[in-house]
Parts: sequence; structure tokens; C-alpha cells
Amino acid sequence: MDLVIGRVVKTHGVRGELVVDVRTDSPEERFAVGTRLRGRAPRGAGETDYQVTAARPHAGRLLLSLKGVGDRSAADALRGTLFVIDADDVDSGDDPDEFYDHELIGMTVTTVDGDEVGTLADVLHLPGGEVLSVATPAGAEVLVPFVREIVPTVSADGIVIDPPEGLIEPAE
Repeated sequence: MDLVIGRVVKTHGVRGELVVDVRTDSPEERFAVGTRLRGRAPRGAGETDYQVTAARPHAGRLLLSLKGVGDRSAADALRGTLFVIDADDVDSGDDPDEFYDHELIGMTVTTVDGDEVGTLADVLHLPGGEVLSVATPAGAEVLVPFVREIVPTVSADGIVIDPPEGLIEPAE
């Protein structure tokens, strides 16, 4: 399984710099000069390896230069590219409040009362924060804000939520 560590949002300037939305807690390590990146092109167009030649923070994102991408046209062709790493190369460690998405997907989600809600299908990283996408046994999707007030427990045994009224089933 691959983990996304960044996504090319757009180009910057005329020298082939890329604006990257960073999705890793270690951008200085993952995007260090000389690092090789696997880039997955949008719409299933395949993977390409790249080498980082420069990286610097800019307006909450990362400006990235890659070997062989020297002008705006070459950079524009990479728009939407995802930079990925192998999930086996990372571990969330011993901190009980830190985990990777792939460690959570497939876990059973129950309420604090013990009622099964479903199975975690995805963790959505939205501008307003993370949201859990839970697939119910009936095939519906329940979106749960991933905040401590609503998701008090995440453990190897599963995810426990304390949903406000109407989150799981519409209020009558």
C-alpha cells in the first residue's frame, strides 16, 4: 500500500517550480535535496521517479524543483501528480494519538453505547479538518468529523464515536 506524502497543486514561476500540498509530518526528510520521489500521475497515467533538486516552504505549502523539470510546460504536465511512499517504510510509533490512515482503514466503528456503525472506509483530509468516512452495513456512508469530542477512542480494538444527534441517523 502506498501513502501520499504530497500532491502537485500548480506551477510557480517560469523555471519549473511546483507548488506541493504537503501530506507528511516530515517534509524536510521526505522532500530533502537529492531524495528520489515516486510520482503517480493523475487519472492512472502511471508512475515516474523524480529527484529533488530544491525545496522551500512558501505560503503554507512547499515549492519543489525536480531534476528534468526545468520550465513551466514541464511543470504544468505534473499538475495533480501524487508523491507516494511505501506504507511498509513508515510506522506511527508508540504515541497512541498518532497513526497513519492505512492503519485505521478497515477498523470497526462503534458508538460509546456499543452499537456498530460500520467499517472505516477512508480518512478524508479536507480544508476544515479530517473526516472519517464510515461504510454502514446497509451500504450508506456516514461522515464523522475526526475530533476528540466526537471520536474519543482510537485503539487496536477499533474506533469509538460519540455522535451528536442526527449524525448517524437523520433527526425525526
